[in-house]
Amino acid sequence: MKPIRLPEPPSSPRGIGGVPDIFEGGVHGVIRRAVVIGNGFPASENQSIGLIQALGLSDKHTLYRVTRPRGGVNEWLHWLPVSLHKTVYYIISQICGILLRRRTRKLGTLPMENGGNVGLSSILEADVKSIVRMASETFEKDGPLLVIASGRDTISITSSIKRLASDNVFVVQIQHPRSRLDRFDMVITPKHDYYSLTPQGKEQVPRFLQKWITPQEPPDKHVVLMVGALHQVDFAALRAAAATWHEEFAPLPKPLLVVNIGGPTRYCRYGADLVKQLTASLHNVLGSCGSIRISFSRRTPEKHSKIVVKELGLDPKVHIWNGEEPNPHMGHLAWADVFVITADSVSMLSEACSTGKPVYVVGAEHCTWKFTDFHKTLRERGLTRPFTGLEDMSESWSYPPLNDTAVAASRVNEALAEKGWKIKA
Repeated sequence: MKPIRLPEPPSSPRGIGGVPDIFEGGVHGVIRRAVVIGNGFPASENQSIGLIQALGLSDKHTLYRVTRPRGGVNEWLHWLPVSLHKTVYYIISQICGILLRRRTRKLGTLPMENGGNVGLSSILEADVKSIVRMASETFEKDGPLLVIASGRDTISITSSIKRLASDNVFVVQIQHPRSRLDRFDMVITPKHDYYSLTPQGKEQVPRFLQKWITPQEPPDKHVVLMVGALHQVDFAALRAAAATWHEEFAPLPKPLLVVNIGGPTRYCRYGADLVKQLTASLHNVLGSCGSIRISFSRRTPEKHSKIVVKELGLDPKVHIWNGEEPNPHMGHLAWADVFVITADSVSMLSEACSTGKPVYVVGAEHCTWKFTDFHKTLRERGLTRPFTGLEDMSESWSYPPLNDTAVAASRVNEALAEKGWKIKA
């Protein structure tokens, strides 16, 4: 009796690599869609969207948001976990409502204070039950669901999704969740988040406090360490931005120096003195620049931006973005010949270092704790140099571009393959 030979999988564009899904681990092993859990902050959501883009799911994802009540007393409750914050706010709202109704019966109707109606009713919430139900009910037809999130406020949502639908989802948490990493399929975080475990980090923490500093354990195999932040800046995005901004940037005299100014943070504190130092250094390099474009971030204090405008705003070589749309950020990344960036922003530095162009940093000496490790890594890899004001901006230098987002996407694909899953291209 002759053995029966199964037919070879036919060549077809319907599946991955021209092979139907049924021959690629079954229809249940192919990821066709993703969910992004955002927290309303562009810097965090940009990381998730960047990873989605690198995985080829840009037009196949849905964005949900975890948001907190805002305004009034809520500004004092941000240190609480999201669920507890909402509970406390609800109780406060009920008490205030009772007191207000008693008062209005005596005094008549009072106008609401500005922001008084901002609360739970204005929140577009990422609902765990609906996402879990969607992942489970559509698994037979659409396969597993990829869930990607970034930021502290998203942790309770993604960990619950993983716990309730572990057979139907693959959960990626970007930025270190501080504890219980086994709640996620993968954690993607900067290497400097483990600074507390280094000899230098341990020296800075009193021994009796070390057990309270997280993380406590070194990364295991499902933790992917990056240099900086993930983002959406890749070759295709830069090429598109170059075309979009060609009319505005192509005629500018070269070299074009782009200056990105952020604002002081917990681990990088600085004041007006550093901004004055920056403007003085920019005056020094004006002669070797063809053009200078300056932009501020949402965190830039007004007094800092006023110093820059006062010192440089009237120079014909200098253009300062006024904050109105369209935002030239992608045009700056595409057309700049060199960057000067304040040390506080991991995101801005990561994006600039992905271009392979010279990046000078201002204020790294003001950074503390894990930010010192971040800047040390950038310098050791030849990605950045300190900005002194003595540079000749016409002299260029380069390095292998920082490629964290593509590396992270590759690690996601590897982890999916270990489960017998893969993303449909």
